[in-house]
Amino acid sequence: MADLTPYIALYDDVVVHRDVMIPMRDGVRLATDIYRPARDGVPVDEPLPVVFERTPYDKCGTPRTELTLNNPEPATRPELAVRLVREGYIVIWQDCRGRYGSEGTFTKYLNEGEDGFDSMVWIEAQPWNNSRIGTMGLSYDAHTQLAMACLNPPGLACMAIDSGGFSNAFTCGIRQGGAFELKQATWAYNRAMEAPLALKDARIRAAIEAEDLRGWFAQMPWTRGRSPVKWDPDYETYLLDQWQKGRFDDFWKKVGIWAAGFYDQMESVPTILMSSWYDAYVHTTLENYAGLKKPDRPLILIMGCWTHGNRSKRIFGDVDFGPAAPFDGHVDTDWLTFRLRWFDRWLKQNEDPDTALDTPVHYFLMGGGGGAKTPAGHMMHGGEWRRSTDWPPPEAKPRRFYMHPDMLLSDDMPAGEGQWLEYDYDPRDPVPTIGGSLTSGEPIFTGGGFNQVEQPEFFGCKHPGMPLNARKDILSFETEPLKEDLAIAGPVTVRLHVSTDAPDTDFTAKLVDVYPPSEDYPRGYALNITDGIFRVRYRKSFEEPELVSPDEGIFEIEITPFATANRFCKGHRIRLDISSSNFPKYDVNPNTGAPEGTSRTMNTARNRVHVDRVHPSHIELYCLPG
Repeated sequence: MADLTPYIALYDDVVVHRDVMIPMRDGVRLATDIYRPARDGVPVDEPLPVVFERTPYDKCGTPRTELTLNNPEPATRPELAVRLVREGYIVIWQDCRGRYGSEGTFTKYLNEGEDGFDSMVWIEAQPWNNSRIGTMGLSYDAHTQLAMACLNPPGLACMAIDSGGFSNAFTCGIRQGGAFELKQATWAYNRAMEAPLALKDARIRAAIEAEDLRGWFAQMPWTRGRSPVKWDPDYETYLLDQWQKGRFDDFWKKVGIWAAGFYDQMESVPTILMSSWYDAYVHTTLENYAGLKKPDRPLILIMGCWTHGNRSKRIFGDVDFGPAAPFDGHVDTDWLTFRLRWFDRWLKQNEDPDTALDTPVHYFLMGGGGGAKTPAGHMMHGGEWRRSTDWPPPEAKPRRFYMHPDMLLSDDMPAGEGQWLEYDYDPRDPVPTIGGSLTSGEPIFTGGGFNQVEQPEFFGCKHPGMPLNARKDILSFETEPLKEDLAIAGPVTVRLHVSTDAPDTDFTAKLVDVYPPSEDYPRGYALNITDGIFRVRYRKSFEEPELVSPDEGIFEIEITPFATANRFCKGHRIRLDISSSNFPKYDVNPNTGAPEGTSRTMNTARNRVHVDRVHPSHIELYCLPG
């Protein structure tokens, strides 16, 4: 047994060992707080199950989402630990390497597998642990869990992975469709201010704070020594590595950012996977669900309508998803209650008759709320929870909607040959991001549902009040008004036949639920449902990018917006917007063919989408019966 720090009696029944420095294989020590049940202020000796969470966000801090509808004030980590200890668990919070009390250098994501494994080995060796350890955590704390699980650490008995855990960070979480997710840039800037360098030297923190982040976003791509993160070289280095490594090679095939490469080796640990339709980790959560699904692995998938981790709310962006939207009172009493039932089953091996634990899939079907403006000024989209035996729901069937030269979107194949629509994509004037599946973008961008109309609060909007699809570089295809409700639940796939005069360019796709005009919204309301992007240098593979030759002609690409579940109501239109940028959600393609994240010049690309019977560009949706 390793020596623990002297314990502090928080209450007669709870003690804590603060800042236990657990050694890693390379000698770096990680600061760890261990909370234990006690009697009369003395730790109990009997071995007990452990709840373990690793975080870069301060093991003594206050997670923003440890709250409920009934208790809207977030619990601090010490408060949460006390609650869990009183439920019969030893609770361990640990600072990730290079964060807060832990030693070493922080390199985002890449040390979490080994550090988590080594920490589990240490915990497993302690006499107060009964060899049943459960993990939990949101976002980065979800990434740490799956990274560790890839190495099959001793004692791991169950996981609760909330909004994170990379299946493949090259295709979701760091990059997407070949483009770079700029939430990584805002995260690096914001977190550098609380990194060891800034905490030790007030001048460093002041320098970072003094940077004009909005100004810097207008000067992308950043380069070494020419960024607002330059004041902490460690943070700038890892950020630029992610941005500029534009090939799916050994840099990406690592523990911590590529669980898909370890699915077959991972033990069948019972796992909860949770995310939400306006979260940045929809694809990775669903890919993990498919990849980890085995007959002997208890697996639960929960997909809400929230933005990142905001499971106890109902308003996301400008849209109200109704009283059924929160996790609380619908999937279970609240998320903590659900986790406790999960831990009781797999760490204490208690039987629980609650059917929520035995339902493989819980998902929120958005829509059906009527579309009126609420007293608080939000559009009422509404929705309902559904349960399923699998994802996508077995009853959902694929249906194709084809793009036509007159901008119609319909079941009918286009006729004729040699038909296309074209536009000029100028990277100096990219299409602005208005909501979506986003996180960590503040103060530059934010996620959620919004009317797709330019407004001053959205970065890059130059024509406030104008519909976004009024831009000439957006092709907007719409169905006729629906004659009956159409509900979808499953993957969304856009297959385009395209051509370009640039050596490299992007194509984007956005699925929109178009409300008809109403008293509250005289022009209707165009609600973003999901979107995606594809960089054409990756049209043949992510491993071997290849520029487009001048004589290449027409080629086919596939854009995979995040999966979703939405009811398009009678009288609504289904809209598909095709363009070539969505900034600042994704980095801007300069159309030059320069190596990723390095070009200081930009060219305008003339991009075509081909829409005829030989080149049937279309979107495929999974439609529910009735």
